[in-house]
Amino acid sequence: MSTPLVIAIDGPSGSGKSSTSRGVATKLGLSYLDTGSMYRAVTWYMLANNIDITNTSAVEQALPDAKIHVGTDPKAPEIWVGDTDVSGPIRGPEVTESVSVISAVPAVRAKLVQIQQHVAATCDTGVVVEGRDIGTVVLPNATLKIYLTADGSARATRRATEQGVDPKTTAESLQARDIADSTRTVSPLEKADDAIVVDSTDMTLEEVIDHICELAVTRRDI
Repeated sequence: MSTPLVIAIDGPSGSGKSSTSRGVATKLGLSYLDTGSMYRAVTWYMLANNIDITNTSAVEQALPDAKIHVGTDPKAPEIWVGDTDVSGPIRGPEVTESVSVISAVPAVRAKLVQIQQHVAATCDTGVVVEGRDIGTVVLPNATLKIYLTADGSARATRRATEQGVDPKTTAESLQARDIADSTRTVSPLEKADDAIVVDSTDMTLEEVIDHICELAVTRRDI
């Protein structure tokens, strides 16, 4: 029996990780895990329960009650907190503005990384895992590591189109998010040494998906 294919896709916000990862997983018949949605789900829980997210102790105390359940179907990814489907609410502006704060809490990262590693290990057919520290922290032994990026303008335009918001405001938000992600002391945004950089600035989504699938097939054959 061949070893399941594990693909780690990292990169900054707005680079197209989610759409690309779902497309690659669907095309190759793999499971899919969006780790970013898990941090958003914890953020949603804290905000919904009026927890002061700037108070690390308060977040740590409330964390055990945030029961995160994540689906791995690339065609219909779901995420739940307890019995509540939060797939829609976690994409709201309040969560988006606060998720970097929650992501920097060591206890949150420790809990979610453990869940992520367990989910990846139990996907017998293989999995595409996307986020910001997948190749460096979550799955350092992944079969293929991709660092997906794009220039700031392209990222802002894509994100604004997806969310139906102002591109200028989105660009400013992404820039602030990049700074927060790259300078935080806990798992800052960085490329794994053995990751392949894919710049999607001048590529269509289909081209990016096809390119990564070709890389994956080659890596699996090796």
